[in-house]
Amino acid sequence: MKMELKMIFNFIFGRHKKEHHRQASALADLRVGESAIVSDLELSPPVAEHLMNLGIIPGLSVTVARSGPGGDPRVYRVEGTEIAMRRDVSRHIHVELLGAPAFGD
Repeated sequence: MKMELKMIFNFIFGRHKKEHHRQASALADLRVGESAIVSDLELSPPVAEHLMNLGIIPGLSVTVARSGPGGDPRVYRVEGTEIAMRRDVSRHIHVELLGAPAFGD
């Protein structure tokens, strides 16, 4: 099912690698203020589907809004929605970095 969802979203959004992306990493590696494009969800199908329902969809931009004490959980902003997520989940979401942080970490 994971492959089917990935193929559907690749088709719908027509994702292509863009030159302005600096590197691929995990969502958990981003600092507060950084933005990235979601490229892959390496999670079990039920968890991946739940995150897609919340807005974490391959091809969309995600910004790290703020961080809890000690850095976990973090709040991510996607399409105007804020989603809190722990590192043990966000480290399985692969992203392509867009820009430098607006404010330090």
